[in-house]
Amino acid sequence: MLPRRLVFHSLVPFQSRRSASSAAGDELRAARNWLASLDAETIPLQSIGELSFSRSSGPGGQNVNKVNSKATLKVPLDALLHHVPAALHGEIRRSRYVAARSNTIIVQADDSRKQSDNAQSCYKRLYEAIAQAGQDAVPAETPAAQVQRVKHLQKSDNERRLKSKKQQSARKTSRRGRGDE
Repeated sequence: MLPRRLVFHSLVPFQSRRSASSAAGDELRAARNWLASLDAETIPLQSIGELSFSRSSGPGGQNVNKVNSKATLKVPLDALLHHVPAALHGEIRRSRYVAARSNTIIVQADDSRKQSDNAQSCYKRLYEAIAQAGQDAVPAETPAAQVQRVKHLQKSDNERRLKSKKQQSARKTSRRGRGDE
């Protein structure tokens, strides 16, 4: 007896492709607008994130052992995603800064000997990661000239294909008329 295949039906009502694509188009348009207006103050990282300082590693003499200059920024992923368009969520979740077990984004900086510089570096790295996620997730708009060019190429290709089919049809039709007399 052959095993039966399981068929899972979605509980979500069926949407036509056109309405789903227009929803995706609206979402992408909103994400593009959000990315265009993105700056360092768009997301309130100071209020949703937790900045802590610890001792840095590496060379630096006695200063390394005495001063907490390494900055660590921890931002809960759920809190961050509320401020970001839905089109970017997948890319942000795949970011190199995401700690999957704690569901947080952790950014560390110990480039400078100053706490304030390292803290700014953490915020800058997170901002750059969000901007990069936006560039990866949201495709750029296609220029009108390119759209016209593609339509022209598709039309000429279709005409070429139809001409080829007519030639092949004529060739076969001419064979039919010969017969063995």
